[in-house]
Amino acid sequence: MSIFVLLIAAFLLILFLLKKKVPIGPAMLAGGLLLWLARSAQPAALGQALAEVVALPRTYDILLALYFVMCLEIELRVSGTLRGMVNALRRLFSSVRVLLAIMPAFLGLLPSLGGARFSAPIVDELSRDLPLTAERKAAINFWFRHIFEFSSPIIPGMIMACNIAGVPFSAFLQHLSWLTVLAFAIGWFLLIRPLRGLPETAPPSPEHQRAHERQDLFLALAPVIATFILVVGADFNASRAMGLVTLGLFFVLRATGRFADVKDVVFGALDGKMLMNVLFILYFIQILTVTNVLAEIVTAFQQSPLPVPVIIAGISFIVGMLTGMSQGHVAIVMPIVAAFGMSSLHLAGIAMAFGVAGQMLTPTHMCLVVTMDYFHADFFGTLKPILLAEVMLLSVFSAVTYLVG
Repeated sequence: MSIFVLLIAAFLLILFLLKKKVPIGPAMLAGGLLLWLARSAQPAALGQALAEVVALPRTYDILLALYFVMCLEIELRVSGTLRGMVNALRRLFSSVRVLLAIMPAFLGLLPSLGGARFSAPIVDELSRDLPLTAERKAAINFWFRHIFEFSSPIIPGMIMACNIAGVPFSAFLQHLSWLTVLAFAIGWFLLIRPLRGLPETAPPSPEHQRAHERQDLFLALAPVIATFILVVGADFNASRAMGLVTLGLFFVLRATGRFADVKDVVFGALDGKMLMNVLFILYFIQILTVTNVLAEIVTAFQQSPLPVPVIIAGISFIVGMLTGMSQGHVAIVMPIVAAFGMSSLHLAGIAMAFGVAGQMLTPTHMCLVVTMDYFHADFFGTLKPILLAEVMLLSVFSAVTYLVG
């Protein structure tokens, strides 16, 4: 049976289960088991995939990073720092609509697997008095957090892409950075512009309260800045950086008269449902690897009569959907780009744009999982505007690439 027929069958099963309100993790695993039955059906393959998930450092980095991000969010929320930060920002920018867009975007500069869980409560706090559905809040948080996937020099996928494809880093950033501007514009047009009649300023308050809120702003942004320095400057992985910052913030909050109970933080961050979903998704990805499904997809495209740019776009999009992370589609597709040699910058740009689009439209994307979990949002309701936004972005990108390529 064709690998693409199997993929369609697996995704239809996943979508059916999601429609029936089955959690994302078990739904994804069911799709992976269907592919395993069709391609291997050997118990040893499932055992190998499970052993690799357990052995991979990435598994623990993801789980611990997510846990510490949730600890940070609880510290900031229960201490009142989060609300104070939001009030301070509303005084600075005056427009709630601007803040709803720029805060997830700013926090998206932080290369953390759990970062969407940190920006979600800020979006929630900003929109507390607004008539927004959980799905609209989730879409805003998810979309704007990822607009720098094409232009940030610290996104792991960008670094890997340049190294593997053999293209100059500065040239690659210049080649794709306009997509960040386009993504922001599309997100504003679809998600923010329709919001009318919003309160544009924070309520009046005495000077001492405003000073306290400015301090809250600094305390809330400090963990982001500190994690950025640890990850980029000291080469810490996400979990170690977030763990140190979480511990440090606890003592800083106490020193400034803001209290968060240790028990509430430690146990409140143990979200069993979300951690289960993450583990099942990681297992799904590893099943695809050990059953050679990903390799079959690449081979099928390479043997097709399609033009090379179309092949690169197709592989990148599908692998992006299957892995849900930039490192996944970059590691698989960029070696193919490098093999073509000529016009590698052009092809690498296509691979990156379509790969990111794939990872934005799949329940394997951790940021989507944690965002929907936080807002208790429906999968299809959240993804509907994201799908439209990606269609618009890829249409413009494809037209520009065709005209100038």
